[in-house]
Amino acid sequence: MTTLTEIPTGTGTLTATGEPGARHDEILTPEALAFVAALHDAFLARRHDLLTERQRRRRQIADGIDPDFRPETRPVREDLDWTVAGHRGAPGLERRLVEITGPTDPKMTINALNSGADCWLADAEDASSPTWGNVVGGQLALRDAIRGRLEFSGPAGPDGEPGKRYRVTAGDGGQDLTGLPTIVFRPRGWHLTEKHLRYTDRAGRPQPASASLVDFGLYFFHNAAELVARGRGPYLYLPKLEGYREARLWNDVFVLAQDLAGIEQGTIRATVLIETLPAAFEMEEILHELREHCAGLNAGRWDYLFSMIKSYRTRGPRYVLPDRSRVTMTVPFMRAYTELLVATCHRRGAHAMGGMSAFIPDRRNPEVNETAFAQVSNDKAREAGDGFDGTWVAHPDLIPVARAEFEAVLGDRPHQLDRRRPDVHVEAADLLDVASAQPGDDTTGVTAAGLRANVSVGIRYLESWLRGVGAAAIDHLMEDAATAEISRSQIWQWVRCRTVTETGVPITRERVEALIAEVADDLPRPEGNRVDDAVAVFRHVALEEDYPTFLTIPAYNQYLA
Repeated sequence: MTTLTEIPTGTGTLTATGEPGARHDEILTPEALAFVAALHDAFLARRHDLLTERQRRRRQIADGIDPDFRPETRPVREDLDWTVAGHRGAPGLERRLVEITGPTDPKMTINALNSGADCWLADAEDASSPTWGNVVGGQLALRDAIRGRLEFSGPAGPDGEPGKRYRVTAGDGGQDLTGLPTIVFRPRGWHLTEKHLRYTDRAGRPQPASASLVDFGLYFFHNAAELVARGRGPYLYLPKLEGYREARLWNDVFVLAQDLAGIEQGTIRATVLIETLPAAFEMEEILHELREHCAGLNAGRWDYLFSMIKSYRTRGPRYVLPDRSRVTMTVPFMRAYTELLVATCHRRGAHAMGGMSAFIPDRRNPEVNETAFAQVSNDKAREAGDGFDGTWVAHPDLIPVARAEFEAVLGDRPHQLDRRRPDVHVEAADLLDVASAQPGDDTTGVTAAGLRANVSVGIRYLESWLRGVGAAAIDHLMEDAATAEISRSQIWQWVRCRTVTETGVPITRERVEALIAEVADDLPRPEGNRVDDAVAVFRHVALEEDYPTFLTIPAYNQYLA
């Protein structure tokens, strides 16, 4: 384990400004904060530069310059001799047929580890609301779970009876990690800050800490050596990358962290989510930058769709997508993206991981169950048939459904890396063919029901998020920050373009305002609800003249604890 004396002297400092909570001192130790501060010292300036580059590229797209495969990195793409580390030397990552996703609170951590999945995406990002309690509490839950000592009791009943007790029962109760789903931790993206930690550099200049470095640094510091000792490793999902230079930054963070901890280089393995439009054009370059630490790529479908909308939101009606429910994974531009991902991964020895179908079952409603199982079965059969090595689900009941589809294709094989997909030939135009999702019958594919659904889902998800719950079951779909971003971004674009619904009625600000009022009036308001705050935030992110960034809106600090 890294000790304070091993941290380079003369670094900046990291100070907690959030309210202290129970056992927070076990995570926010002086040594851990010094470790995370050292990462900030080494990499915060590069992070700022890369975020500035993101803004420049977005302005280019808005000005009509489409993304393309980089000519300067052609030698990387054409060199067929390099491969990534993949699952080799990374116990627990060879077979990833079904991965369950979910936040890292104690109850969800226990449920995930008991689920029977091959891996658990322990999500500190889209499925987690970044309250201070969630940020530190999630680290505590992971630390306890990795050491086989996590337990949780639900709230007491109305008559004072004890709450339901949760504990890990799979394997040998959590003492042997090799009997549990492999934990793959997802920190927050490079664009986010952690407002409850202040980094002060060597010159005495304070600024909010990088959420990425905080999440990764605390998880790695407390758990890397323990994971290795228990037959696993510090495995990660990397979200929201927009290019190979951002992958290079992560790789350099890994190298320094392993050096400081005295852990062998290459112990860290990362799976990168390809969930932004620019990253789709740099898949091979991203793999190349992370090749000593890379296990694979994942098709992050919902964020990818959001990125497409965000990138082309000002480019006029030609780039307007229909209702979210109509933009399936079989529309040509989404299919081009996933087929390119599979071909790229298998050419380089990396796992290609499928995305998450949003449908979730309801054990009390057989009709909903039947629909969810059928939708998920079809989705996973398509992924397995296309060559993916595994996939995501959001509910334990869907694990057998997804596993059956992959085993039908793979049999006893742990993956299908040998399937190279030489038939795949994807050009830039294929990835950018937004019109391929449109009906093609002189209508927009936007319906009054789709508009209302976006308003309703956006407000209800935000209300949940503001209460600290970042993954919410709404209308039998699992909603997270990515799907909420789609909802509000579509509305912003539809209003700007004066999109008309299939009945010929234009979508105006006034029409959306009326829907917001109707939805808000219909919502229940139990004690502790955040409906009014959710309405205020949604109105801001969906209807402001200048498109706001969801999680960095000016009112963010005002609303989220």
